[in-house]
Amino acid sequence: MKNAVRAQLCSMMFLEFFIWGAWFVTLGTFLGNNLQATDGEIALAFSTQSWGAIIAPFVIGIIADRYFNAEKILGVLHLLGAVLMYLMYESSAFEGFYILVLAYMIVYMPTLALVNSVSFNQMKNPAKEFSLVRVFGTLGWIVAGLSISFIFHWDKGESIEQGFLKNTFLMTALASLLLGLFSFTLPKTPPKLIRSKNVTIKEILGLDSLGLFKDRNFLVFFLSSVLICIPLAFYYQNANPFLVEIGMDNATGKMTIGQISEIAFMLLLPYFFTKFGFKKTILVAMGAWVLRYILFAYGDVNELGFMLIVGIALHGICYDFFFVSGQIYTDSKAGEAYKSSAQGLITLATYGIGMLIGFWIAGKISTWYLLEDGTHIWKTIWMYPAGFAFVVFVLFAIFFKTEKIDYQS
Repeated sequence: MKNAVRAQLCSMMFLEFFIWGAWFVTLGTFLGNNLQATDGEIALAFSTQSWGAIIAPFVIGIIADRYFNAEKILGVLHLLGAVLMYLMYESSAFEGFYILVLAYMIVYMPTLALVNSVSFNQMKNPAKEFSLVRVFGTLGWIVAGLSISFIFHWDKGESIEQGFLKNTFLMTALASLLLGLFSFTLPKTPPKLIRSKNVTIKEILGLDSLGLFKDRNFLVFFLSSVLICIPLAFYYQNANPFLVEIGMDNATGKMTIGQISEIAFMLLLPYFFTKFGFKKTILVAMGAWVLRYILFAYGDVNELGFMLIVGIALHGICYDFFFVSGQIYTDSKAGEAYKSSAQGLITLATYGIGMLIGFWIAGKISTWYLLEDGTHIWKTIWMYPAGFAFVVFVLFAIFFKTEKIDYQS
């Protein structure tokens, strides 16, 4: 891959995840303080991510694999996203905000599969090359979080009270506009499928990649991806409100420690993946989820503050070793013609079905342990996802059979 192309892909990944991290991390805090949303409403807002992810495989299967270049679809979706983000910035009531965030997630979630498709299309050996490109997405998320806490100070106590977190949506709108325009300059990623006069309903809906379920190991991986994302939803929905509520200063900026560790483990992933194999890599990730939630349950901002920091820092293992290795595994299993829809399928499993269930459960449990003064019994709340992640760990260890992934594409 030429250096110029690599630079384009790295820039694309940086903006893609800057856009996500610039508003999503503080969404729960924003909704509770700016729009006075309840725990149930906050869960409803977060679940829009899942609805977007459920629709994403169909968008990719219908359009990207068959009719239009992936980079052009990416550009159009981010331009639409910029408009929706600006309207969210202008929102003042939860009802109107919910409609906009639902529309935005339907537009944004397909782009996660599209940036992977654009990247993989340019790589001769994704198992070695993808990590270096994907790490720039992590850098984008870090820059977004640090900007919120240490440049603009939007997540400080007085700033939150004055409603400054709404500015995260304006910042995201500008970044989305930039990526939308930039996408049209990316390397061409044409559709792989040949358009035929005899197109089946299965092909139109992009369901060809469902044939991957004939592989028992892939089915176990898919189901495990759904289940592990239930405890993951607790982190996305509750981590920032939890840290703010217990009194951590610059919580959003400190949460980027997780992304900083993500960079380190992203660079270690090719070695670990090759040395220990896919199954052990996934099990390490699942084990890290269990440990993280236990640390959150028993940590505090005083003497045990290090436990919270370690819990945040475990994000590198939790995310990279599961999601990035899972993307590589999925790409290795997919046929050449269905790589985009296969990536959309795994997005469906993780950010779609799993988190949809997870956000609902997290909202219910947070409501159960809400006290009259507006605070929560966080120790009990965090033990739920810890226990669930442990159950998934055991099931995957038993039912997934070790296989060697010698991935040269």
